[in-house]
Amino acid sequence: MPGGRLTQQERQQIALGLADSLPYAEIARRLDRPTSTVTREVMRNGGPTAYRADLAHRATERRAHRHGPAAPRGTRPAPQPHGRDAEALIEYEESLTAVLMASGLPKMGARVLTCLFTTDAGSLTAARLAERLQVSPASVSKAIAFLESQSLVRRERDERRRDRYIVDDELFYQATIASARANDRLVETARQGVAVLGAHTPAAARLENIARFLDFISESIVRAAEQAREVLRTAPGTPPGTPPDEP
Repeated sequence: MPGGRLTQQERQQIALGLADSLPYAEIARRLDRPTSTVTREVMRNGGPTAYRADLAHRATERRAHRHGPAAPRGTRPAPQPHGRDAEALIEYEESLTAVLMASGLPKMGARVLTCLFTTDAGSLTAARLAERLQVSPASVSKAIAFLESQSLVRRERDERRRDRYIVDDELFYQATIASARANDRLVETARQGVAVLGAHTPAAARLENIARFLDFISESIVRAAEQAREVLRTAPGTPPGTPPDEP
């Protein structure tokens, strides 16, 4: 399997594959590259609808020039806890960030969330996030504000009165419920439009159908989240329905 940086010809093949609506895995197969390489390349350069091969190639050259010469062969990243492969971890973090961006998160929010997800403690201070991501504290603060608004992180004060930003299993439940509640507000607003437009008009019928659809979706999401919540309270590999351990 070829390694190293993507060539301009490979980027042109990626652009053609995106134009043909091919999945990343198929584009990667045709290039004999890992799917994560293609995913990361596309998400770093505008996403699937804005990717341009020439622009992506020039951007990569600029980044390479800015970062200076590559590390000498044989240079290895710092050792990782639990015997993890440091290079594989970096590759995974970049892939997870790309997937989170594809789901709608802004780039910095996706990077922060990835950093928290892959930290054993599940929590970091703003200073540690800025250090690990090599960005300004202001960038971290803006990303955290967005993630908090989506119920994707929470903050606590530690013993040194520093804010720590935390991801834990319960946040997935809270974020799912928050998403359902956002749908509820849209349902309410759509039904207000029915009254304004007149109950028997085509426009009102359209809004009522949207409201009914979203109402059903919200109820289903909340019901499924409540039923699945026990999964977050049990250890991996525990059969569903097993009571959680007593504290």
